[in-house]
Amino acid sequence: MVSVDGSLLIQIINFLFLLFVLNRVLFKPIRKILLERKEKVFGLEQGVESLSTQAKDQDQAYKDGLKGARTEGLKKKEAFVEQASQEEKEIIDRINQKAQSNLAEIRAQVAEETEKARTALEKEVGLFAKSIGEKILGRAC
Repeated sequence: MVSVDGSLLIQIINFLFLLFVLNRVLFKPIRKILLERKEKVFGLEQGVESLSTQAKDQDQAYKDGLKGARTEGLKKKEAFVEQASQEEKEIIDRINQKAQSNLAEIRAQVAEETEKARTALEKEVGLFAKSIGEKILGRAC
């Protein structure tokens, strides 16, 4: 049992002194380190959130840029296809015109050659008729 005498007072003073020393030597540095660590973790969490937000923004900007580039690329592709189609039509028109002019020249040439052949044959019709007549009759006329 505890007796209330002078030693109790010494024990209380000893306990308070020990509390003071432990608080100074052990508890305050540990609390300080824990507080610093808590602040550091809080700062890192804020940094992570900030970087996460930046990453999301950059990802969205990248996606928007990619979408814009695709749209622009499709527009350019359509323009190239349209231009190529126009050039194709022009080339086909030129070829058709050239073919028509060549056809007209060939028809004129064939008509001219036919006329020459006709005139040459008309000159020799008499000869051919005489020759055929001789062959049919079997005698010379």
